[in-house]
Order: sequence, then structure tokens, then C-alpha cells
Amino acid sequence: MRNVSTLLHMTGHPPGPLWTGRASNRVQWILAAAGAACLALGVELAVDYAWDAGIVALLMAVIGCLAVGLLILFGTLAFVYATVTVDAEAVEVRCGHIGLPRRRIRLTDVTAAEFVPRITPQQWGGWGYRWRPERGTAVIVRRGEGLELRLGDGKLFTVTVDDAQSAVLVIRTHLRALAH
Repeated sequence: MRNVSTLLHMTGHPPGPLWTGRASNRVQWILAAAGAACLALGVELAVDYAWDAGIVALLMAVIGCLAVGLLILFGTLAFVYATVTVDAEAVEVRCGHIGLPRRRIRLTDVTAAEFVPRITPQQWGGWGYRWRPERGTAVIVRRGEGLELRLGDGKLFTVTVDDAQSAVLVIRTHLRALAH
């Protein structure tokens, strides 16, 4: 219970970050390495092969390797980890090293927060930023615990994060303070 105990004894509605958590996935680094290898192969083809023999095929191979490498590399690095921050106004989720995609949900739009002990990528269709029309959206970077927010429109927002139970306690404390 990281920084929850201090919050639970406060009487006012404090400003600033009150809880920060993170979830990471080491498997994504393997996929990022595969993307870097495709990128390196594209550069290797562009630099070392004779461009006078079959230029169209070579150009397609170079462009294909570079495009696939960039897509895999940046697509996986975006979801190596997710950071969740809860403050007095909102829950913010930022992904990867660039912080994109990012989602900020105002606490006034949240009707409930629940701890979910087991979230799997299969429940949402894989890793990453996911949308399912019947459920809502999710940021899934690994299997395991997470939190689920019920929004005012009835949709859910789910995110995998370590120490999710503490995050839920902080969110519920803020929701009670907003209700008064």
C-alpha cells in the first residue's frame, strides 16, 4: 500500500499526484529487437548490394524491410510499459518511452473503480491499446492485475498495472471526496 495510508487519513481533497504505478512487459523487447533487425537488414540491402541488377526488386526489399522494421520497432516500444498516475482530478495512462498513446480520464467522469486480479491479453484481443464495442477500451501491456474504471457512459476503461489495489483505493477516496 504505497502512498495510500497518508491519503486515507487526510480530510481535504489534496492536489498533485497521489499514486503512480507501472506495468512492464519484457517480451516486447524481443519484438523490438526483431524490428531493429529488419531495419538493419533494410539498411544493409541499401548500402551493400549492387543497384544495377534488378533495381525494382531491390528497392521493394529495402523499402519493405525499413517499413516493417519501423512499424515493429516503434509499435512494440510504445507498449513496453504503461504508467498510471492518479491525482485529485484525473487518472492518466501513458504508454512507452514517448508517452503515447495517452489517455486522461477526469474523475468526474468515473462512476466506479474496481480491482481486477487477472487480466489477460486474450480477453482484449492482444497487447496494446484495445477497443471492444461491448466492453470499452483497455491498455494491456502484460497479463496480471489491473484496474477497471466504469465511466459515466457505461463503458469500461481497463489498464494492467502493478499494485492496482492501491490505485483503486486512491481513486475511490477521491470519488467519495468529489461526491461531498
